[in-house]
Amino acid sequence: MCAYLISMRKILLSALCAAALFAGALPATAADHRPPPCTASPPARAGKAADIVRIAEEARRDLDLNSVVLKVTVRGREVVTSALGESMTGVPADPAMHFRNGSVAIAYLGTVLLQLVDEGRVSLDDPVSRWLPRLPHSERITLRMLGSSTSGLADYVTDPGFLAALDADPFRQWEARELVRISTSHPLWYRPGTNWSYSHANFVILGRALERITGTPLDALLRERVLRPLGLSETRSSTTPDIPAPVLHAFTAERGTYEESTFWNPSWTTAPGAVMTTDICDLARSAVAVGTGELLSRRAHREQLDPGTVGLGGPTDTCPETVCFANTEARHYGLGVNVLNTWITQNPVFDGFAAVQAYLPSRHLAVAVSTTQGPDSPGGNTAQLVAARIAAVLAPERPLG
Repeated sequence: MCAYLISMRKILLSALCAAALFAGALPATAADHRPPPCTASPPARAGKAADIVRIAEEARRDLDLNSVVLKVTVRGREVVTSALGESMTGVPADPAMHFRNGSVAIAYLGTVLLQLVDEGRVSLDDPVSRWLPRLPHSERITLRMLGSSTSGLADYVTDPGFLAALDADPFRQWEARELVRISTSHPLWYRPGTNWSYSHANFVILGRALERITGTPLDALLRERVLRPLGLSETRSSTTPDIPAPVLHAFTAERGTYEESTFWNPSWTTAPGAVMTTDICDLARSAVAVGTGELLSRRAHREQLDPGTVGLGGPTDTCPETVCFANTEARHYGLGVNVLNTWITQNPVFDGFAAVQAYLPSRHLAVAVSTTQGPDSPGGNTAQLVAARIAAVLAPERPLG
């Protein structure tokens, strides 16, 4: 969908956006059950694995990428895991390296919300005012609208003052309240529930609402309900810009000079407790779990794939067509996920990091890709571009893009 996650500082020129996981390691009693370290597959001279690596290497050169890290599975079984290029000069990329997973965590927020619906604790159509009565417009905005990004709340990453502050100090720690305040200082882009537009504010607010509903901090909630059940032992949330070693380093020219951006502060990207890092093996596992609705009832998973967004969308006087655009059966936003030609995806891109997790139910196919930029890399989500090339060979009838 024009990659539902575009570079956050470039959102004024394009369309969209969005990140989260696990605070702390698994308990010692679970240590023996952890999956093996994420390692590259043995080199293949022929077959699908060799074709995928060749495609990824060609894409790395074509797009001037520092690195491409990928994993492809079918029915949960590895087809190939590989890391191409360098993390830093002279330091080869490795599948075990950790990177920021951005809006992937938004899929986890949607999963937790739907679990609570399955349990009868909430309804998607409950007004947010039940838990956040002081939030402007909360009596008109529902949990469904937050998760499906149909609330009408302005996206704070389109605010010139916010963008200027972010460029001036990429290491700044942003508080959730100030981010929401920037959003709500603007008029609603449209009447809640009548249109569609991506807004980071929706997910910052949803994270806080989930905490109020459950009485549990968001990082613990995601750990207990998503990360542990799925065995995502290399995915975790953090309150600092730190990334656990080994680290996949990122670089960007977003501020005009090509510079390292690995440890720029991601606190602005989504709800506190959902700002996460992961590795490529966890990302591929996540693609399967989200794509199959593993943690949800069948009814909830259907809701996740279309919570009422199909048929919504269109420009208004306050929302341009690059932001408020039509959701169709083929390309639409679900509840924390993108649906692109039946691929179920999330695709974060910000601060020099880009990634995509994608699952195609008809082929039980999962594609996970992480990329880092070179000096002449194109804008937008380069991981999505690499994944699309892989998908074109493995599932030509279902373009990923």
